[in-house]
Amino acid sequence: MKIGIVVSEFNYDITQMMLERAKSHAEFLGAEIAETIHVPGVYDMPLAVKKLIKAKNIDGVVALGAVIEGETDHDDVIIAQASRKLTDLSVEYDKPVGFGITGPGMTRLQAEARIENAKTAVESVVKMHQRLK
Repeated sequence: MKIGIVVSEFNYDITQMMLERAKSHAEFLGAEIAETIHVPGVYDMPLAVKKLIKAKNIDGVVALGAVIEGETDHDDVIIAQASRKLTDLSVEYDKPVGFGITGPGMTRLQAEARIENAKTAVESVVKMHQRLK
């Protein structure tokens, strides 16, 4: 199976570690990372996910990001909008989208503790692809 990954550049120190975990876990599961797209932030992900999910050679997409709490409710808005659209894209194109975006309401330390969640998102895409074939 071939997977696309969309990863946020915002909180780069965390998301790059998430990307490395996702790549190694995909290899462990026998999936190939066909393409990776870096986007500025989580809010920007749906357009890149749509590009990948429409591709005939991509079986599923993993979205990776970390939305850390700030002084406003901005993190809640970002997660709500991104998660809704990513779900819509998965259903619209009949391909799994793994939600490897952590937050909202978390601190930087909590985000670092959740880096391994990237592996769960990859595993979800692989399992859903296998079960829906």
